[in-house]
Order: sequence, then structure tokens, then C-alpha cells
Amino acid sequence: MERIDKENYYLDIAQTVLERATCLRRSYGAIVVNHDEIVSTGYNGAPRGRKNCVDLGYCTREVMRIPSGERYELCRAVHAEANAIISASRREMLGATLYMACRSPMTGELVSGSTSCSMCRRLIINAGIAKVVIRDTPTQYRVVDVQREWVDEDDSLPQMP
Repeated sequence: MERIDKENYYLDIAQTVLERATCLRRSYGAIVVNHDEIVSTGYNGAPRGRKNCVDLGYCTREVMRIPSGERYELCRAVHAEANAIISASRREMLGATLYMACRSPMTGELVSGSTSCSMCRRLIINAGIAKVVIRDTPTQYRVVDVQREWVDEDDSLPQMP
């Protein structure tokens, strides 16, 4: 029997965490790992005490026909990355790795090419997380070097002529 690599081990756990997600559009699960220990977990869902989209039976952004990746301020959910970050101290985040998986609630399939939204990228940067590992298939993943890809290559700046 071949032993699973560490990245897929942690991605499997993130994928299990997404089973708690309550979003009707995308189910995300995230875990933060530092020094080979799981520091925190998070999945996307409404803030504590508020009704989730699965409870309401609709997604506000779907009803308003808002394309994926736009107008996140209208989303009821706190994103998986944000929930994982707020569940731990900054000291535990410094230099850590965030592992993330995304699945479509409609098809049950993994969503290849998923990534953190711009708001979650800011949280990840400020939390001091060094690396983000994102699952694309049951065994394939991408690794984001946060400093190099999200800080140095700042996509939030306007394109100047």
C-alpha cells in the first residue's frame, strides 16, 4: 500500500470540512496547518445565529443572477478561509499553510480552478499565512506562494495605460 502524501492528506481533511458548508452555490472547506499540526478549520456558511441559504432554500446572489466572483458583499456566508482564520490566533497563522477544497453542491463534483476571493486573499495575507494549497482533483492540487503570487503580484491595483 502506498502512503498518501501530506498535501493530499490535509486536502482530504479540508474536503471533509466542506461537508458542513451551507452555501447552495459552492461548498468550501479550509484548514490551517502550522508545524504539521491542524490549527483551525472553516467552512462557508452564514454568521452564527443567522439563517443559512440551505435553511432559506435560496441563494440571494443566485436570485439576483450575480455572476460567480462578483458582489460578495451580498453573500450571506462567511467564507471558509475567513472562518478558519478567525478561529485561531495570529501567532498560530504566521508561516502556516491553508489547505482548501471546493465542491459544487449541485453536482457533488470538485471545482477545479477554484481560488480565494479578493477579500479572503487580504485576510490570508494579513494573517501571515505563507502558502495556500488548493485541490483541483482527488489527487491534484495547486500551491500558491502568498508573498510571491498575492502580495508581490498585486492584482488589486488598477491597470494603468
